[in-house]
Amino acid sequence: MPIARAVKDALAGSSLIRKLFEEGSELKKIHGAEKVFDFSIGNPDIDPPPAFHRALNALAAEDEKGSHGYMNNAGFPEVRAALAEKASREQECMIPAENIIMSAGAAGALNVIFKSILNPGDEVIVPKPYFMEYRSYAANHGGKIVEVPTREDFGLDCEKIENALGPKTRAVLINSPHNPTGRVYSKADLAGLGAALNRWGKRTGVYPFLVADEPYREIVYDGVKVPSVLNAYNESMAATSFSKSFSLPGERIGYITVSPLISGAGDVLAALIYATRVLGFVNAPALMQRVVARLTNERAAVDVYAARRAAFKKVLDGASIQYAEPEGAFYLFARVPAPGGDDRAFSDCLKKRLVLGVPGSAFGAPGWIRFAYCVDEKVIAASAEAFKAAAGEWRAKR
Repeated sequence: MPIARAVKDALAGSSLIRKLFEEGSELKKIHGAEKVFDFSIGNPDIDPPPAFHRALNALAAEDEKGSHGYMNNAGFPEVRAALAEKASREQECMIPAENIIMSAGAAGALNVIFKSILNPGDEVIVPKPYFMEYRSYAANHGGKIVEVPTREDFGLDCEKIENALGPKTRAVLINSPHNPTGRVYSKADLAGLGAALNRWGKRTGVYPFLVADEPYREIVYDGVKVPSVLNAYNESMAATSFSKSFSLPGERIGYITVSPLISGAGDVLAALIYATRVLGFVNAPALMQRVVARLTNERAAVDVYAARRAAFKKVLDGASIQYAEPEGAFYLFARVPAPGGDDRAFSDCLKKRLVLGVPGSAFGAPGWIRFAYCVDEKVIAASAEAFKAAAGEWRAKR
């Protein structure tokens, strides 16, 4: 029997990021890992904070009855209470424990949110460029992504978002700090977006949800602060995880924070809990819930990424490759050198020099290429000559 048509179509256009990651694995087998400069995937290579290991070891040694069993689908009450305190500090408003729903990472959180709010044919507006898996997350629940360009500096274009609102708009999805650009949306950006959504709501009687994807919230530079989405607009939710900030992507642990001012809070929370169950997550991993509850006052090792960011900027500067200045996350979004802006062709040119970067087309931004600098600084420094050679070859042939 053939597989589902939708899945077959999705496989045909499978993630460029994953394809490059797999190609990188093969190249390392052929040439040796030290000769391949793989900047394709945002897979943190640093160890989790020492506090994680201490908490994990302590909890693994405990034998408290029920600690590994089912709990309420929303998570352990004491874990939700601990993370509500953390979320209250970050979102600068009081978040009750019942407004925290534990999830299997931020991706799981987004799927739970979309399952809870989307009807077939509903639209989710997303500023472009964006993480292309959002398309699948919306489609999983009958929704459709509507792309809206950002400003030249990759900040939100609130006017264009407002113009894109329509009768099928159910939500606006934003990601800050941003993958792939590293942009952090300013407080003014969020205020402008909140005002646009409020104007639409007053005019139509329908207030779309504002959903923030925030797995990089704790990875920021130069004193930049990630503003509160929940303070910008009442009908908002934030999805986050410990995958990037604490180097725990494989543990699949995150949570949803629901605005205390959201309309119909009881129905929204009940829907999120129901969706967590019926999507097959049932609940977020029990052990990881209890571990992260002990990490609420810990901080990511941002200094490591700051040093890597500086090293990578030096490499690109040396190859005369322009890029967007990243304010957060661990990506450099670089412009394909002139003449010509074929990002896939430039990615292939780099690959010949064993440098792997993801074409911007994978994020809806042709003419750009993304490099993930969550790799050892020595690898970044060693890639300098390969970048220079690839850029030189590119310019010489055009």
